[in-house]
Amino acid sequence: MNRPMLGSRALRWLKCFHLLAVSCWVGGAVALTVLACHRQFMDDAAALYGLNVASCVVDMQVVVLPGAYGCLVTGLIYGLFTRFGFFRHGWLILKWIITVAAILFGMLYLGPWEEALRDLSLELGPDVFTNSEYLRVFSLHSRWGQIQAFVLVLTIFLSVFKPWKNLRTK
Repeated sequence: MNRPMLGSRALRWLKCFHLLAVSCWVGGAVALTVLACHRQFMDDAAALYGLNVASCVVDMQVVVLPGAYGCLVTGLIYGLFTRFGFFRHGWLILKWIITVAAILFGMLYLGPWEEALRDLSLELGPDVFTNSEYLRVFSLHSRWGQIQAFVLVLTIFLSVFKPWKNLRTK
């Protein structure tokens, strides 16, 4: 298949944008995990609401979601316009599975849970600290957010060590 390939200069730019997107996605996920740890020790409802609003902004508007989409787009460009392709290496296949699964899980679960935490903390005020729905959603979001952040960090190691090379020799 004769596809146009990126030149060395364009490839360097692509790598810069991909690394920037990875930094945003993974760094934001780790930061949100740290913020989630602080939520459990808070006793001021207004401060908790502020933290929940800040978490939503970092996650869905400024850092995490743009980073995730940036990884997806730059990965597509890598796959289409470089020798890496999409299915040439086992580590790339696994990265694609993780990337798509993580984006979908974030959109379907983590994001809605985060919005629910924000909305419930505004709606309930001081009662938020004893509300069973808030505590349930907090537990789900915290636990699965930590798992997501851990998997994203592992993906960095996968990219560096590149196990399962050359499934296809051509």
